Amino acid sequence: MIDEILKYNKRFVAERGYERFATDKYPDKRLAVLSCMDTRLTELLPAALGLRNGDAKIIKNAGGLVISPFDSAMRSLIVAIYELGVEAIMVVAHSGCGACHMSFDHFHHQMTERGISDATLDTIRLCGIDLNHWLEGFKDTPESVRRTVATIKSHPLVPADVTVRGFIIDSATGELEEIV
Repeated sequence: MIDEILKYNKRFVAERGYERFATDKYPDKRLAVLSCMDTRLTELLPAALGLRNGDAKIIKNAGGLVISPFDSAMRSLIVAIYELGVEAIMVVAHSGCGACHMSFDHFHHQMTERGISDATLDTIRLCGIDLNHWLEGFKDTPESVRRTVATIKSHPLVPADVTVRGFIIDSATGELEEIV
């Protein structure tokens, strides 16, 4: 698959397909969107929000979560605020999310089937990583959105003048429901 993508990329560049995407690194709408990496949202999310290339910083991870105040999603938001001029953040979870009810117990079996030893997992735990927390999803999507918004708003490095709001998008229609 990667080789096919590389072939396509050569054509894309040769045909100057990139020209319609030209912009700079600063989001025109001074907006960051934290959302899930779900493939249904790849084109639906920006289309449903009316966003074009260059309008917003879109940060994606499994579940659209901030799981700790110093995880990579929060780091990206801090950089977006201070380096890229972001003034508003939308947290956008979605219906039918695979991170709902996700757990380490589920992954543990799959990991061992694919050759990851329990000794490796024990070593990771000895380094201070709580795999149960790190690979935990959520049970309640609206509550997950509220928790993520609260974590962002209360972060000691997020200025009070940054707007943070939370939503759930319908994975089929793109309809937004405001949660907080």
